[in-house]
Amino acid sequence: MRVALTGATGYTGGHLLRTLVARGDQVSALARDGSLTDELRASGARWVSGDLRDEAALRKVVEGADAVLHVAAVYRTAGHPDSYYREINVGGTRRLLEAAKASGVKRFVHTSTVGVYGHVAKPPADESFPPSPSDIYQETKAEADVLALAFGREHGLEVSVVRPGAIYGPLETRLLKLFRQIARGRYAIVGSGEPFYHLVYIDDLVAGFLLAMERPQAAGEAFIIAGPSYLSQNDLAARVARATGGSVLPFKLPAWPIQRVGDVVEAICVPLGIEPPIHRRRVDFWTKSRAFSIAKARRLLGYAPQVDVDEGLARTVASYRQAGWL
Repeated sequence: MRVALTGATGYTGGHLLRTLVARGDQVSALARDGSLTDELRASGARWVSGDLRDEAALRKVVEGADAVLHVAAVYRTAGHPDSYYREINVGGTRRLLEAAKASGVKRFVHTSTVGVYGHVAKPPADESFPPSPSDIYQETKAEADVLALAFGREHGLEVSVVRPGAIYGPLETRLLKLFRQIARGRYAIVGSGEPFYHLVYIDDLVAGFLLAMERPQAAGEAFIIAGPSYLSQNDLAARVARATGGSVLPFKLPAWPIQRVGDVVEAICVPLGIEPPIHRRRVDFWTKSRAFSIAKARRLLGYAPQVDVDEGLARTVASYRQAGWL
């Protein structure tokens, strides 16, 4: 296939890029100036310089493509006003959809997040669960979901939406701090430890993307792509402790004081463009349940995650140690 890819310089997009090239697809990829490493330059992709605000670059990257995998987004970083999130996550998606339609692209896969569902009080949630985003990143991803599916219906473009669980795997850094603290015996669970968390190993996520890109049944649908099971915060911490040889502190911390501190720190740091050392969303990690059903992806796509949590954690720990991070 001829595939146009955004977000190829990131973790998930990079794995997609390597998988597509390895199986013989022709890949054109969008990248901001200065973001390419030597490895990416040598990947075999055709690189187009620009970002999601650059209409000319978007037309160029999708030219001749059979399918678009749209992974790029602005994530949670300090110093960006809400308007910037909306410009990139919503406006960028609209511009890419328009470029894809004009170029005759058949399939468009939009990347969302299970974060659009917010707290799942009665788990597990499936794709019919009403969105309840809690921050500007999740809000704009939810808006882009609606936009993409509606655009597909109105213009005859086969659009599918992938909502990944919490992504982890070798050299993924979002959970690195958790692994380090547990490995050093310095980790205390915040709150009860009972809320759920739903991981997805990177190889399983890539498989889900490819199914969403190729299966006819994916057109016009959204899919939760996550691991085979969810687990409680207590269970997650215990499994990471076994994988690292570390330990969890024998007491729990109350959530509300940390939430208050997070509010104050964010109020000070964000206007200054400084990444806050603690965020309210980090407390959400411990206090909000994220537990999902993957039945729809299994039924319509044939999605079947292959990596269970213990195996995925072991591979992740091994990569951290090889890199000297643990």
